[in-house]
Amino acid sequence: MSALNKAKGFKKSKSGTYLTMATTAFGAFGVAKQIKKARAESDTLRLIDATVSAVAIVTGLAVLYRELKRLGDDDVLLG
Repeated sequence: MSALNKAKGFKKSKSGTYLTMATTAFGAFGVAKQIKKARAESDTLRLIDATVSAVAIVTGLAVLYRELKRLGDDDVLLG
């Protein structure tokens, strides 16, 4: 398998999925900061926006976790 094909398959590999999960989870810090600011300012609209963003992060992580379980031993980078 060429290096280019391995690079293309990285996103569908366990390593790629873990990296995507970490990146998505890192976004939770920004959302938490947004929620804290919205509460301090009593800004209902920003609080709703931050809550929807938080739900999107949780859903994204759940989908990635499911994909990780589905990959199992069929990791494209292993062979």
